[in-house]
Amino acid sequence: MKKDNNNEETLKCYTQVASKSVPCKEKDCRHFLNSNDDLNCSIIAANDGPKTLQEIGDYYGISRMRICQIEKAILKKLRREKSPMSLFKPLAGEKTNCD
Repeated sequence: MKKDNNNEETLKCYTQVASKSVPCKEKDCRHFLNSNDDLNCSIIAANDGPKTLQEIGDYYGISRMRICQIEKAILKKLRREKSPMSLFKPLAGEKTNCD
């Protein structure tokens, strides 16, 4: 499994890891996570459903609060005026996973 350069390689890598049910050893893969439970693959982890801030932090070796800060910064950037996501303003009283 080589470093991902496109969707076809990503699918091939993911398919091989998932079908063998053996954790990926390709640490240079952009989808690599240090999590044997998810076969070291972020795609497999994402397919298992939503993750808590704590789980995401554990994957990357950072705190739950840092994940919260990153989430808020991303949402702020997505909601800027020139962004296609600017139409999606926060709902009244909307809370993030950090609140």
